[in-house]
Formats: sequence, C-alpha cells, structure tokens
Amino acid sequence: MKRIVLSLLVICMVALPIAVQAASVSQATLLFLKIAPGARPAGMGEAFVAIADDASATWWNPAGLGFQHNREMTMMYVQWLPQFNLSDLYYAFLSGVYEVPEWGTFGGNIIFLNLGETERTDAQGNSLGTFSSYEIAVTGSYGSLINEDLAMGVSMRLAYSSLSPFGAGQEAGSGTATAVAADLGLLYHAPFLTGLSLGANLSNMGPKVSYIDRAQADPLPTTLKAGFAYKLLDQEFNKLTITSDVNKELVVRDNFGRSDEFYEAIFTSWTDGDLIESLIWNIGAEYWYSTLVGLRGGYWNDDLGKVFPYTFGVSLKYSTYRFDFSYLSAGKDHPLTDTMRYSLSVDF
Repeated sequence: MKRIVLSLLVICMVALPIAVQAASVSQATLLFLKIAPGARPAGMGEAFVAIADDASATWWNPAGLGFQHNREMTMMYVQWLPQFNLSDLYYAFLSGVYEVPEWGTFGGNIIFLNLGETERTDAQGNSLGTFSSYEIAVTGSYGSLINEDLAMGVSMRLAYSSLSPFGAGQEAGSGTATAVAADLGLLYHAPFLTGLSLGANLSNMGPKVSYIDRAQADPLPTTLKAGFAYKLLDQEFNKLTITSDVNKELVVRDNFGRSDEFYEAIFTSWTDGDLIESLIWNIGAEYWYSTLVGLRGGYWNDDLGKVFPYTFGVSLKYSTYRFDFSYLSAGKDHPLTDTMRYSLSVDF
C-alpha cells in the first residue's frame, strides 16, 4: 500500500506545475480550476477579465454575459505540460451562453483535466493493475445589466477530483474529493471615456476540500482578478484593444499548515507576506482586420513563481465560425513552453 502513496505523489508532482501557470506558488488545492481556458484570452497574456465578450466569459467574468445578446458556444483543447511528452495529460473546456430576453444571459461550462494512468503495486512491487486520474468541474453562470453601463454576474460550480480510487496506507477511503464554489463578477463600460472597460471577478469561493482526512482539508484557489481594457482603434476595418489584469490568490496558511476559511482569507491574505510580490500582472493586445483575421500578443509577470511567459495568438473567422490558436513560451525547458491551445467558437 505504500506504493499507492508514491503513486499519488507522482500524480501531484505532475499536477503541481499547473500552479506555475495559474498561481505559481499556491497554497490551495484543485488548481485545475485556475487553468485559463480559451485560446483567444491565452494569446493576450491571459488578460481578459475586462473584456469577457465571448462564451469563455463563464470562466473569466460572468458579468460579461450581461453585455452579450447572442447565443454562442466555444470549445478548447490543449495538451498540458508538453515538455513532459505525456499524450494522456490534456485539458478540455466547453462553454456556451444563451440570452433570454428580459431575463438576462445564462451560460455554463465544463472543464476536464485528464492526468493519465498510473500503475498500482503492492509493497513487494507486484503489479495490481492501473487506475486513471482526472478532475472535472461543471459551472452554471448568469449575467445581467444593472444599468446600460454596468453588468453583474454570478457562477456556481461543482468540482470533482479523482486522483486515486484507493486509500493511502492504512487510511480508509479514497483519493477523491468534491467541492462547491461560487464566482462573483462586475463589468463596467465607462461612459466618460469611450472604449474603456473595467472588470473584476472573485472566483472559487467555497469551503475547504478534503480527500480522506477532514482535519487535513485544503482551501480552494480563491482568486481575485481585476483589470481594464481600452480600444485604441475602433474603425470598420481596423480594431486594436490593449488590456491588463492583476491577479491575487486569496489563500492564507500559518506556520503549522492551517488555513483560513475563504471568507476570512478574502481579507487576511492582503497582509500575508509581500503584497507586491504575491501579485501576478498580465498584459496583452488584440488587433482585428475587419472581422476576418485577429492577431494577439501578451506577457505576464510573476515574481513569486519566477515565471515570465510570452504569448502569441491568431484568429480566423468565417461566417459564424471562429478558430483561435495561441502559443506560450516560458523559457527553455520550462514545463509550459510550447503550450498550444486550440479553440473553436460558433454563433447560433
């Protein structure tokens, strides 16, 4: 049974670099909830909270649904951590939005992270077969206008993590966990400066999560994203938008590993350590020629995790279909380098 513990540790080591992208040095669990979906936002350095104008808004900022008056579906696939060359380590995202006149816009998404297969052995090294590990989350979202310039949105999420169907050592139970969480977002289109929008999203608010021992429960990756977007050009054939986000994970642990509840950490995390160092800064730009071709670039700065990736992206649009592609480079031998996201969006 000790080998099961080792197997779980290997899985966690594979999943740990997820935190490098989403929060670098994280003190939370279920970090797959922080992987940024959508090749379009990824190409802009993952700065999208103040734009949130497509179906991926169900993850980025549910308030963006309040300004959407269409029906759209988007899907994304990415081979995760490509430097590891693991074909069964991948991430998939599916999201859709639907406006109900006089009620607002509803949406939902499904996230799936496959962690592959692991061989299970006994204490003597004899094979006991293999088991699969994965994590999945289902989210429902709603957004509506408060007035013509301000929208508010909420999301409710159910997440399930299955690292192992077996317990570790003498502990009963299994390496599985279930969590519930909520998001709250705001999006403001400034009337005093045409083209400026401000956005914020407080995501993954929920109770702690435990796999086997409730006394060892870990917090969800509650995160605050805030940012702006500004349309430098808004012409018929040329559109250029710049955008920037700042992210902070609102999780606090003491020297004994104990963590605050999420409703406490929303306040206490701001005085826990170096505030500036704990922030992740994202910046990006998007250019569209007519509605046919889009080009993107971006960068983010994460001092705490020593991660400074560059991102690039392109879009091709035809009729009601839009294909997005993004590429990320985080330096030689970094697990995220050569990450390529592919998205397809369809308007109905």
